[in-house]
Amino acid sequence: MVKNPLDAIRLQQLVLVAFCLVISLSLISCSGAKISQANFDKIKTGMTLAEVTVILGEPTESSSVDVAVFSGTVSKWKAGDVTITMQFVNGKVVAKQLSKSEKK
Repeated sequence: MVKNPLDAIRLQQLVLVAFCLVISLSLISCSGAKISQANFDKIKTGMTLAEVTVILGEPTESSSVDVAVFSGTVSKWKAGDVTITMQFVNGKVVAKQLSKSEKK
């Protein structure tokens, strides 16, 4: 039993920090698990960004351009040495690529 109130507060803070660290690491590892060949293969031409996001999670980076009646977006998902790149025209997948960088 902790007799000093300051020790009890420090113990609570330590437990809270440890809990946050475990949750953060879990989230990081889960998001990377989505960036895989198997999930890449699930993506089909014509899918929307929302449908792709369900499979891969939120993109790591994205850039868009709108010209007259066309809109184009290139989104990338990165985890470790794997990058998945999707090109969208008017909100639908028109091209996709999976690349793996060489480990040094």
